[in-house]
Amino acid sequence: MTVTYTARVANARFCGFSKLLLAWKGSIYKVLYKEFLAFFAMYTAISITYRFFLYDDQKRYFEKLAIYCNRYASLIPMSFVLGFYVTLVVNRWWSQYTSIPLPDRLMCVLSGGLQGNDERGRLLRRTMMRYASLSALLILRSVSTAVFKRFPTMDHVVEAGFMTRDERKKFEGLHSPYNKYWIPCVWFTNLAAVARSEGRIKDDHTLKLLLEELNGFRGKCSMLFHYDMISVPLVYTQVVTLAVYSFFLVCLIGRQFLDPSQGYPGHDLDVYVPIFTLLQFFFYAGWLKVAEQLINPFGEDDDDFESNWLIDRNFQVSMMAVDEMYGDLPMMERDRYWNDSNPRPPYTAATLFVLRKPSFQGSTFDMAIPKEEMHFQPLEDIAENLEEPGTRHPNMALFNRLLNAAPSPTGFMGGALRRTSAQLQRLYHSPSIDRCSSDEEEEDEDKSCKIGKGGSLPSGLGQDPQSTVCSFREEKSTRTPLVDVRFGEEQERRGGDASSSESRDVRRVKGGQRDEDGAKAEPEETCREPVSLLPPPPRSSRETSARPASAVPVTPHHLPAFLFPPAGQSSLEHCSSQPAISHPRATPGTPKPFAGSKMPLLTVPSYMEPQRLRSVSMGSEFTGS
Repeated sequence: MTVTYTARVANARFCGFSKLLLAWKGSIYKVLYKEFLAFFAMYTAISITYRFFLYDDQKRYFEKLAIYCNRYASLIPMSFVLGFYVTLVVNRWWSQYTSIPLPDRLMCVLSGGLQGNDERGRLLRRTMMRYASLSALLILRSVSTAVFKRFPTMDHVVEAGFMTRDERKKFEGLHSPYNKYWIPCVWFTNLAAVARSEGRIKDDHTLKLLLEELNGFRGKCSMLFHYDMISVPLVYTQVVTLAVYSFFLVCLIGRQFLDPSQGYPGHDLDVYVPIFTLLQFFFYAGWLKVAEQLINPFGEDDDDFESNWLIDRNFQVSMMAVDEMYGDLPMMERDRYWNDSNPRPPYTAATLFVLRKPSFQGSTFDMAIPKEEMHFQPLEDIAENLEEPGTRHPNMALFNRLLNAAPSPTGFMGGALRRTSAQLQRLYHSPSIDRCSSDEEEEDEDKSCKIGKGGSLPSGLGQDPQSTVCSFREEKSTRTPLVDVRFGEEQERRGGDASSSESRDVRRVKGGQRDEDGAKAEPEETCREPVSLLPPPPRSSRETSARPASAVPVTPHHLPAFLFPPAGQSSLEHCSSQPAISHPRATPGTPKPFAGSKMPLLTVPSYMEPQRLRSVSMGSEFTGS
């Protein structure tokens, strides 16, 4: 029987395998000791001949031969060839074991699917199960030498009770040049059809399930037959065997200890017993012996499969399941945990330590998180944090540099930059800003948006000190225009003093409509202080004061970046503005006056978080306190 030592290595201990080294049955010593003794005897004979029976000139020639053999023996790829071969054989060995037909699934389906307590039902179940066992016996008899020695002829099979004499006559009457292990499986299917016609198999689904299990059983029998017919290619086996044997034949000469007085490199020490050469032979030759044993596990080696034991076990279990156990049920009664919502089987004193171990809840069950990081954050705050320049996109700085180095938008990249600007503004939850011209309007070049470097992009993109020139036309669609920016009107006070006439204030931009004369209609929303994006003018002697940064109101609410008048009102025909230069703490200055009584001023209501002022403009961004 197969050598089983699993219980002896159930627990890993110090030198746990040391006890296994003394075992003899199934050991490497039992398999290899003859080859080992032969190798050592030949090595000793060559060594004695070299030391005591050769003349000096013969010794010099032998020493040169030994050095030559030792130098070129490493050219044989022992580890690669032998390791791959053994891996292939071990995988094939385990696959053959899993292909051994076992009747457990088939007998359960047969016991529950074929009904009848009478003699006819019992006969059907036992006969069908005997046919399955007969098919397994025939295939094992074909591939296993141990089984064939037990059942050398068909008379032995009939006498053992697997087949009746009439069945043998019918079996031998079916002439076929091939192995006929499959014939009992066909008898099984025919008998199942008879049982279905008699009503002992209740429905077609049960018949289908029964035949599927039979086909799985027959498929394993077929796999065993093919494993026996298709072996590992002979050339591979020959290559491995020749590599091992030729290597150690060369070692018989090349690993000899030469005379230290001759001064050969590596031969300074004279040791009579080649310890490491013997260990190398033990490992490599033992590896080859493992492959020789496992390449056909249906023989009679110590570690081969116990085929005869499997035949006895399968036949006895299957007959008991379909006959004695058919309809045999113990009386049902309440279990001892009937009213217990948390049943726990008892532990012995040897296993009591299991109760002291905490139940595994998951790898993150005991993970510690700081309390300040456990609070849920409002979605509004999360959206505002995503709008911050440092956190809204990891590659924003690189994108800015690419935009600054891009050619003029009026050329090849103009349309792409405009579309990218609109998409980024929608992505960053910025106010709803349309393109200066739609896809249909882009065909008309005279009415399209002409943007210099750092054009109408989200704040922080395309910062360039060049001016921005935009040309807008009246929107015909019902959508909100892109940037119909209102300009604050600065009217000089007539009759005032010089200081009051020179100081200018940014007017409040109202949500209501304005006529051409500047008259205000009824406001639709609360007025908000705009923030000037124009650079402060150079100070003159007439200037007395500038509006302080603190005068800019901080609005904590989410405000649109631009105020859009209703459709059909006056639109911006032409605007020319200079982007403001970013400073760590920039203070909006007094805008530079324009010629005339009206001063166009590009104003943007601020979108403020506490202690931070942000303005969405065309190619500029600044912060203020």
